[in-house]
Amino acid sequence: MKKTFLIMAVSSAMATFGQNQKPKQVTYPVTTKGETVDVYFDTKLPDPYRWLEDDKSAETGAWVKAQNEVTYGYLSQIPFRDLLKARMEKLWNYEKIGAPFKEGDFTYYYKNNGLQNQSVLYRKDAKGTETVFLDPNTFSKDGTTSLGGLNFSKDGSKVAYAISEGGSDWRKVIIMDAITQKIIEDTIVDVKFSGVSWKGNEGFYYSSYDKPKGSELSAKTDQHKLYFHKLGTAQKDDKVIFGADQKRRYVGGGVTEDDRYLVITASNSTYGNELYIKDLTKPNSPIVTIVDNFKSDNNIIENEGGKLFIETDLNAPNKRIVTVDVNNPKPENWKDFIAETENVLSPSTGGGYFFANYMKDAVSVVKQYDYSGKLVREIQLPGVGTAGGFGGKKKEKTLYYSFTNYITPGSIFSFEPATGTSAVYEKPKVDFDSELYESKQVFYTSKDGTKIPMIITHKKGLKLDGTNPTMLYGYGGFNVSLTPSFSIANAVWMENGGVYAVPNLRGGGEYGKKWHDAGTKMQKQNVFDDFIAAAEYLIAQKYTSSQYLAIRGGSNGGLLVGATMTQRPDLMRVALPAVGVMDMLRYHTFTAGAGWAYDYGTAQDSKEMFNYIKGYSPVHNIQKGIQYPATMVTTGDHDDRVVPAHSFKFAAELQEKQTGTNPTLIRIDINAGHGAGKSVAATIQENVDIQAFTLFNMGVVLLPELE
Repeated sequence: MKKTFLIMAVSSAMATFGQNQKPKQVTYPVTTKGETVDVYFDTKLPDPYRWLEDDKSAETGAWVKAQNEVTYGYLSQIPFRDLLKARMEKLWNYEKIGAPFKEGDFTYYYKNNGLQNQSVLYRKDAKGTETVFLDPNTFSKDGTTSLGGLNFSKDGSKVAYAISEGGSDWRKVIIMDAITQKIIEDTIVDVKFSGVSWKGNEGFYYSSYDKPKGSELSAKTDQHKLYFHKLGTAQKDDKVIFGADQKRRYVGGGVTEDDRYLVITASNSTYGNELYIKDLTKPNSPIVTIVDNFKSDNNIIENEGGKLFIETDLNAPNKRIVTVDVNNPKPENWKDFIAETENVLSPSTGGGYFFANYMKDAVSVVKQYDYSGKLVREIQLPGVGTAGGFGGKKKEKTLYYSFTNYITPGSIFSFEPATGTSAVYEKPKVDFDSELYESKQVFYTSKDGTKIPMIITHKKGLKLDGTNPTMLYGYGGFNVSLTPSFSIANAVWMENGGVYAVPNLRGGGEYGKKWHDAGTKMQKQNVFDDFIAAAEYLIAQKYTSSQYLAIRGGSNGGLLVGATMTQRPDLMRVALPAVGVMDMLRYHTFTAGAGWAYDYGTAQDSKEMFNYIKGYSPVHNIQKGIQYPATMVTTGDHDDRVVPAHSFKFAAELQEKQTGTNPTLIRIDINAGHGAGKSVAATIQENVDIQAFTLFNMGVVLLPELE
């Protein structure tokens, strides 16, 4: 009788597999080369695949179709691909319930029965009767339309929810009577990079750009505006509150819980924002400036009457909370409420308390404070890992938080802030035994001597003989922190004997602003050096070897993989760049890409910056005569954040110049975007294909284990 789980068969089985079941030599579609040449300062640079930037052209569509035929033809020949999918689906198929939240007379929560493409929003009334409130699985037949956000009016009687079609960042907002569940107005369209924040029950604030000319998937969008939509009026009559005269790339607006103030943030890049406030209790009150520059991150997280509580990294790279009177809100009047510490702060409020969630070497430490700034307690977490939540309305008696790490499926705990009591609220029933695995943090040395933390996770009893398939995952940018979290896909990888390693590279937020800045602009090479050093550490410690190492990352992490594989093609067997920023000379010309200049700089900044960026830009550093690792690029044809042209051009260059027999494939999801809202079925299939491609090119076979 066969078990459903998988094992690794190496040695003799591997040899047989390699000889008899290897796919045929890949024949790539012909990619026409154009004549485009750009001039940067005194340098002429050809861009032969510029035509692939036109996402609306029939030629690009035909190229996508031809590439997918080759890729899926290759993947279909991997004999254990179906076996992997069966196991992935079985492990994925467990009920998932989110933390409850109260709106009006109802308690709402998300639930997924296991393999539903999108989670369903349920609610219970005072009697405990459960009904479906919103089922995103009914939004489209193929599961590509998802719920992109949801906000209730102050009394819970109205709701505005956003939908994303095909994974796009452009949203439609639908307004509904929450009691009767009937749509009450025309749909608000062309909304992007926005939440919805209600002013009482009369209407809400939202942000968007003017609809771009040309392709809405790739055309530049750089003037964000904050609007107010009053119920009962047409969208064309929505008033611009901020952004008409002051051009900003990102503008957000939110109303305080007491409905007293509108808080506005405005920025031109992904770091640093202006801060404004408007008193909603006074008709025609002015917008008051609190911070008038982009040198720090600032956000009002709470108010007590006219006393504002501001989260900021101004003069505090690891962040602090300050207080100030709304009548004199300038930074020179700020006073520390929770002072900066050696660890990075991420605060929340709820139940009449503040919660300071600190990141210490990428794991969570949470402390509770009252409104006087007095420390109430350090919260005892279930273990070493990532805690999130501790947020809610001021009068809530019970809050909720989540806890997870690389070997612990995410569980939800209830928390009584008055007593500090925690209890398990929802523990998932996953067919995964955490006791069989171990996860440990190590510190290794990067090229310039900097110590970098990395968490390595695998089965207990792993032999350090250099033959373990290892997935090295990284990001390293935009102040993003990679903290421990459980993943079904990673569980399957480790179940099959794989090692999963995540270094906390510079450019991320794990150690505050200084750590972030150390991986930006003309220090970006630090990020790639940190990643390369992580790979070298894993090889030196015999976790793996170059034959059994894969590198993976998405978005800015896709850039990381592209740069690393072009700088050190000998270091890994498999490279998996996803939705990556691959053409670093042109990234800022698409959609909101110009907003990434804080991290990257642009090729137009100076000749020195141009040469530096060109020196690592993945598209521009593929050379003829070099054997690059087996590569599968992944992207979505509707990605309007990192446009797919980045991946298209990288794959075309690689296919043209690759030496040797290592495959160079691009897997393009149709009607999919940057990743948000992707259906469960599509997510499972993508992870199956990535793992099948990776193991196959390492020469590893997966077989059913016989009892």
